[in-house]
Amino acid sequence: MKRHTLRHLSAAVLALGLAAAGASSAFAASKCITAEQKPPYSIGWANIYSVPTWMKETTGTIEAMSEDLKRQGLVSKLMITDAQGNANTQIQQIQSMIDAKLDVIVVIAGSATALDRVIADACAKGIAVMNFDSMVDTNELTAKVNTDQLEWGKEAATWLVKQLGGKGKILVLNGPAGISVSDARRQGAEPVLKENPGIEILAETNTDYNAAPAQEAVTNLLFSHPEIDGVLSLGGALSAGAIMAFDKQGRDLVPITGENYRQFLEMWKEKKLNAWAAQQPNWLAALATYAGVKAKQGEDIPAYIKVPLPIITNENLDSYLARKDEFPADGYIYSPYDTKLFDQLIAGSK
Repeated sequence: MKRHTLRHLSAAVLALGLAAAGASSAFAASKCITAEQKPPYSIGWANIYSVPTWMKETTGTIEAMSEDLKRQGLVSKLMITDAQGNANTQIQQIQSMIDAKLDVIVVIAGSATALDRVIADACAKGIAVMNFDSMVDTNELTAKVNTDQLEWGKEAATWLVKQLGGKGKILVLNGPAGISVSDARRQGAEPVLKENPGIEILAETNTDYNAAPAQEAVTNLLFSHPEIDGVLSLGGALSAGAIMAFDKQGRDLVPITGENYRQFLEMWKEKKLNAWAAQQPNWLAALATYAGVKAKQGEDIPAYIKVPLPIITNENLDSYLARKDEFPADGYIYSPYDTKLFDQLIAGSK
């Protein structure tokens, strides 16, 4: 009888525990969310730099999403900062957002490691911290949102190796050193290059994601290397800069990889390039903003929201160019998005 009573008591305690956990999870299902808070919420967009067109377009998707959420009574304000490429400035700006008691902070990191402490501090204070595109090392945040950048580099290298029949001399064009997107793409390409010893890397560059510095860097390399068989470009504006450099020097164009940069896609079509590209959707920012607000509402947001990597080939190039007039001449043609797509991506990542 005593054992029976204890059994029922234990079951009752367990039931109470589960009920308490269930009540808690109703408003604290996502990491960093420690207490129930009703809307509207304040959002901070901690941008590492605003000059590149990709970043301007990205900011536009955050602004559009925030305005949509404002109309629904879910967002009260959006604070935007620009660290102008300086990670220490970005740390200070994120700290200011913490001090201002913002509810959601959206971050594209200027350093994979330097922001870890301030982001973990924001998380500990109950702020939904959303990191996209350029990742931080810490997992003390609500969620990371990205395509698979390792896959990006692997697919690009695999395509180029195939075009060259496993043998040839190539240039490798990277974005800024220390930026996780650039580093991860190069890391993803490395095993493919190692598995194909017939591929000789003549030189590598690290430049900002802008066509002008890429053109200058490739121009210098062309003088040093009279024979180039392919270009492994790990960024769209880098590809456009490389093509302009080749053209200016009167060099034959070679197989090249790239991104959904409008000028690159237009050159691809106009010059009938042998090319490949992937899309890094600017709307990753809007998705991060939307998911951050969902987290504050008590929804269970997965720690990593994976976005499938969209590939551009000759087969679908025209579908991108058909929408080119919707984007700046030096912008990125990204695919359409809506909250239905975002809900599917969030659900599919759980």
